[in-house]
Amino acid sequence: MAAYLVCDIKVTNPAQYEEYKKLAQAAVAHHGGRYLARGGETAVLEGSWQPNRVVVLEFPDLAKARAFYDSPEYKAARKARGGAAQMNMVAVAGA
Repeated sequence: MAAYLVCDIKVTNPAQYEEYKKLAQAAVAHHGGRYLARGGETAVLEGSWQPNRVVVLEFPDLAKARAFYDSPEYKAARKARGGAAQMNMVAVAGA
């Protein structure tokens, strides 16, 4: 069953964040993930959440999503992101 990562990202250093994006994209592909949404326009339909940059990724299953997050490739991306963005991320199994 597919699993999804939903991220809300507040970018504070756009130039440094570009390096993170390159590394993260390679890590996502390496672990069988794909981008479904990547920083597009948002519209709040209910509630008070005011998202920043929203990214949604799909992985074959929750185990692969977790393996991506814990991988050396994504750890390098997270290190590159240090100080460039504030990240909120959740993983959810699909229905």
